[in-house]
Amino acid sequence: MGKTSPKLLARRRRRMRIRKKISGTADRPRLSVFRSNRHIVAQIVDDESGSTLVAASSFSSEIKDLGKVEGGKTGMAAEVGKLLASKAKAKGIEKVIFDRGGYKYHGRVKALADGAREGGLKF
Repeated sequence: MGKTSPKLLARRRRRMRIRKKISGTADRPRLSVFRSNRHIVAQIVDDESGSTLVAASSFSSEIKDLGKVEGGKTGMAAEVGKLLASKAKAKGIEKVIFDRGGYKYHGRVKALADGAREGGLKF
């Protein structure tokens, strides 16, 4: 195995520091965000049962059907947030706890959160 970059290790430390304080329950699950260079993935997780309730990503078929989204990757993140919110509403999920996954609440992560709020999720 190769070396792990200092940037990745710092994000892991931040993520664990956040996860010590945040935990999703059945009535208020956790909205977890993962961001790569090209894509963004969001999941709504019930940590008590250890199951993913709803998931949406920028490489899902619903998002790809939209074609080119205005705003690039940030616009795409907002669309993922809206898609996640609509899927969550269909499952009866209204309130979530936002877990930014060690990333700054800025740019694509913020756009995803705003899209989810626009879709009707409360956090």
